[in-house]
Amino acid sequence: MSTTYLPSHFEERDLPTLQGFIDAHPLATWATTQDGELVVHHVPFHLDRSRGPFGTLVGHVARANPVWRSPQASLLVFGGAQAYVSPGWYPSKQVHGKVVPTWNYAVVHARGTPVVLEDAPSVLRIVSQLTDTHEARQAHPWQVEDAPPEFVEQLLRAIVGIEIPIEQLVGKWKVSQNRSAEDRAGVAAGLQAQPGGDAMAALVARSSEG
Repeated sequence: MSTTYLPSHFEERDLPTLQGFIDAHPLATWATTQDGELVVHHVPFHLDRSRGPFGTLVGHVARANPVWRSPQASLLVFGGAQAYVSPGWYPSKQVHGKVVPTWNYAVVHARGTPVVLEDAPSVLRIVSQLTDTHEARQAHPWQVEDAPPEFVEQLLRAIVGIEIPIEQLVGKWKVSQNRSAEDRAGVAAGLQAQPGGDAMAALVARSSEG
């Protein structure tokens, strides 16, 4: 079962591409149910490629957050580049005028059921892994060990570890694949002229290469 409306020309199936997307956009919109109600959380995850056919998402939440107390089947959405596309960027507008605005975006949906880890060594491992991953780009990376041990112990008691083995991984790249090569080139050029449009322009250009 698909997690979203997904025309075949917008589907991204390459596993390394999907996993790399999660690495680049680790903040998940995590949708699940709680007491029969749909609830959404926003949690950064690290993707452990070594466990499971699609990998395992690893993160943590506050102990006060009830999401961990009754783990439910979950949908996690990782969002990337997105941008408005003006019909004025299509060369075909000058030919027949049958063009309208749209919105381009790239997302990855992951399904899985959380596994909760409460023991201090596991929670410390998860926190250290997340920290090391994101501090690696800093000139002087901070490490968990840099904080006073008693402070770290106090914080570890206030959180729980979460691991979500991915059961389904779906990518939707709506990046003008349904337009002609000329229109895609026009979209890429139009995006490059917009503030913050470079990331989507690169995806549009890459779809033309494929």
